Amino acid sequence: MPDIRVSEALWSTGMLPEGILERWLVEDGAWVRTGEAVAAVRIGEALHDIVSSADGRVSIMAPAGDLIDPGCIIAEVAGR
Repeated sequence: MPDIRVSEALWSTGMLPEGILERWLVEDGAWVRTGEAVAAVRIGEALHDIVSSADGRVSIMAPAGDLIDPGCIIAEVAGR
């Protein structure tokens, strides 16, 4: 199953070592398409959309409000 990860590129060297998973933009089990925004994360003062890496049903692995690290997996996408 493809993972939905928080890209390491969202962090700069001067920022906090972790971020916060602000909210999910889709519900667990929802059908998503590649490139669709599925979650919003806050890193420092910036809010970033996290997009699906594939078409399929999203399986949420991290709840809203969780602390996140660069590259962490927050969900998986199951194909048809």
